[in-house]
Amino acid sequence: MTLSFGILIFPNVQLLDVAGPNDAFAAVPGAKVHLIWKNCDPVTTTSGMEIRANTTFSECPDLDVLCIPGGGGVNLLLQDEEVLGFVRRATANARYITSVCTGSLVLGRAGLLKGKRATSHWNAVDFLPQLGAIPVRERVVKDGNLYTAGGITSGIDFGLEILAELLGEEEARTVQLAIEYAPAPPFSSGTPDEAAPNIIAEARKRMAHSRQERLDLLGEPA
Repeated sequence: MTLSFGILIFPNVQLLDVAGPNDAFAAVPGAKVHLIWKNCDPVTTTSGMEIRANTTFSECPDLDVLCIPGGGGVNLLLQDEEVLGFVRRATANARYITSVCTGSLVLGRAGLLKGKRATSHWNAVDFLPQLGAIPVRERVVKDGNLYTAGGITSGIDFGLEILAELLGEEEARTVQLAIEYAPAPPFSSGTPDEAAPNIIAEARKRMAHSRQERLDLLGEPA
């Protein structure tokens, strides 16, 4: 069975949002992973590394899975009708519609989350109701053929869950072993529920500019 995965990339995309699911998808024998953007010029990620698309909007084939990652560049996508139009077209034929991190805001802006349970990065999940979604604070949320993952590293979890859905748990477990995904973080500080107040405050400070851009665009969450 040949599977076709598509991952949107864009300037200021979060690199791990792309790399996590990409490595899970690419580990499936015969799978094709399309990195999709308006053109095939290099784009700079949030970490400064450059990546480039291998498929453009006009060339993108029908996909089994379309994944929208997050990152600071999401804010511009929320105002980009060319991108939103592509997302609507691609999801019309995709078997599964998915996102990682703040990529769910793009799905919402495209009108694809109305009445759907969904998640996002912990610093953005409160924007989801403004986009018609029912916010859920979980690492991976499934609602029909919609999969949304939380912040950044949860893209690997999502990648394995979608493989289990498509190919069965044995294949997903095989891929998990192949990429040696056995997380054992050195600190219990990966969510606001675990982190100390001063750590949360510093993290919010570092993300304040991006959040303010979303506030200016979407308004104050209820």
